[in-house]
Amino acid sequence: MKSKKAKPVGIFDSGIGGLTVAHAIRNVLPEESMIYFGDTAHLPYGDKSEAAVQAYSVKIADVLLNRGCKVIVIACNSASSAAYELLKEYVGSRAKVVNVIDPMINYIRENFKATKIGLIGTKRTIQSNIYASKIDQLGQHIDLVSQATPLLVPMIEEGFFNNKISSEIIDEYLSDAMFEGIKALILGCTHYPLVKKQIENYYQGKVQVLDSSEITARYLKSFLQELDMLNEHPNLVDDHFLVSDYTESFEASTKIFFRQRVNLEKYPLWD
Repeated sequence: MKSKKAKPVGIFDSGIGGLTVAHAIRNVLPEESMIYFGDTAHLPYGDKSEAAVQAYSVKIADVLLNRGCKVIVIACNSASSAAYELLKEYVGSRAKVVNVIDPMINYIRENFKATKIGLIGTKRTIQSNIYASKIDQLGQHIDLVSQATPLLVPMIEEGFFNNKISSEIIDEYLSDAMFEGIKALILGCTHYPLVKKQIENYYQGKVQVLDSSEITARYLKSFLQELDMLNEHPNLVDDHFLVSDYTESFEASTKIFFRQRVNLEKYPLWD
């Protein structure tokens, strides 16, 4: 039986976007085993109802708990906004739960007092108003302007990124007058790091582009250190990647997201 410290880190997302978080966690915490669940049968979460996202999240949490995960990372902004509080209550003492929104809020609190910041994300994330609410609670006079960018996730999932098509779509979104004068732009979806360079090129270094995958990975390391839960047996690292629906094109895309080949195991949430 594994000690609590040696148990894996569970990570889930609606599709392959969360692999940007998994990849960042692998870089920051190379000694931790990971179990990743991509709910590809139900992607994207960004246009699903809150009740649906909560139902999917609870089902996935059961899978990760049954696999012995010591912490569950909700590697999706839509699920973080819709299901984080529910999952914390549901999981209880069986594991810790981390989302991708609070680490970003902490980073903003430490670095962007009294500035104007932009946010792009899915319709669900933007409509939830969760970023605006949490930033207002900081009381640091931060002006947040938000825009839903619903074309980006399907564009990325279909492999249209870092090319002319993605550049035109990104330019169209970011040229909105609301973003004038921002000092930073929050990438409010874990798919968006794949077009981070294009977004940085658009701003020509004048705006800091905030990648939640990197920020979440660093937060997770500190979180596990504080709880004395870091793995002490790095020679036993063993990663697993599960999907609720499998396609060859999806497996090919994981090489781009995770930057190496991963073996996918099909694990339907509902048989």
